[in-house]
Amino acid sequence: MKVVRGSTFKADRPWGATLIANMGGITTRLHWTDQPYKWHVNDGEEVFAVLDGRVEMRYREAGVERSVILETGDVFYADAGTEHVAHPIGEARILVVEREGSV
Repeated sequence: MKVVRGSTFKADRPWGATLIANMGGITTRLHWTDQPYKWHVNDGEEVFAVLDGRVEMRYREAGVERSVILETGDVFYADAGTEHVAHPIGEARILVVEREGSV
């Protein structure tokens, strides 16, 4: 049993996280950040849910860069191989579900 207070969680560095669960190699982590991540491609699928704040998610489809603003409560799904980068607008708390050891 574990309770994580998502609305008050704060890491000691941008993209710092707390592990909520590892379910057969699929991790669920809560991240806090106020800085962009880096362009990357996960080795599997990824679910990215904004619990608090706003995030501009940039991604590439067929070589074309696109972006969408994710509000609190929005979810972004990235297929394996989707190049993407998250840019928080201020502070954000993000729940990420992905394969263990993914970038």
